[in-house]
Amino acid sequence: SSGINAEWPLRPGSTRAATLVGLAAVSVGAISQCLYNVDPGEAAIIFDKFVGVKSSVYGEGTHMRIPFIQEPVIFDIKSRPRSVPVTTGSKDLQTVNLTLRILFHPDPTLLPSIYTNIGQDYDERILPSIVDEVLKSVVAKYDASELITQRDSVSNSVADELTRRAETFGIYLDDISITHLTFGSDFARAVESKQVAQQEAERSRDYVEKAEFEKEAAIISAEGDAEAAKMLSVAFDKVGDSLIELRKMEAAEEIANNLASSRNVVYLPKDKGMLLNLPA
Repeated sequence: SSGINAEWPLRPGSTRAATLVGLAAVSVGAISQCLYNVDPGEAAIIFDKFVGVKSSVYGEGTHMRIPFIQEPVIFDIKSRPRSVPVTTGSKDLQTVNLTLRILFHPDPTLLPSIYTNIGQDYDERILPSIVDEVLKSVVAKYDASELITQRDSVSNSVADELTRRAETFGIYLDDISITHLTFGSDFARAVESKQVAQQEAERSRDYVEKAEFEKEAAIISAEGDAEAAKMLSVAFDKVGDSLIELRKMEAAEEIANNLASSRNVVYLPKDKGMLLNLPA
């Protein structure tokens, strides 16, 4: 009897401690099921199994929910990049390969509508489709050569139209740029042929200009010679042979000066018998 009385007080205490620990664990689990966190750069909406998607949007922080009835759906609302390749045709029926790079984010206030009508993977469903549609529409207005020479105009047209289309789905575009633009092999061959033709035309034009210049120079030279001959003829008529004699004297004087300055010239006396008078 005494042994029973000694052990009895320990059992209720141990049971109560275990019960408290169990209740604490259940409470912590229940509380954690009622809370969810939204990180910076994210937003959340609630899907209620009884009423569907609720209209409220929850920003960063810790929020309450009803366990097993309400489920949070987390969206990334930061700007994210995406590249979309498109193959289309120009106004002159040339094949054009483009890659468009965009930065996008959803409109946080429209997240319930986006989730209901499109889904959480809205970017996969919407962006490739509208990019393909807009690029084909805009590129078809330009010739292949204009896509190169008027690239800024093409980019602006694509940006304006694509921004308008994306906003109808609750998507904001922060930046749009054409990062890749190439043409089909037919256009490359046509460009090469055009460049060769232009080079040939440049060479032909240079040859024609050179020939014209030489022709004009020959005409001017001939006119100058004719004028000089005319002037000489007039001079001869006025002074007769005296002008010729003067030119001879001037030429003889120039020859004498050249000979005088040369060391290889030996002067001989006018007497032709000079060598005969040498001693025997």
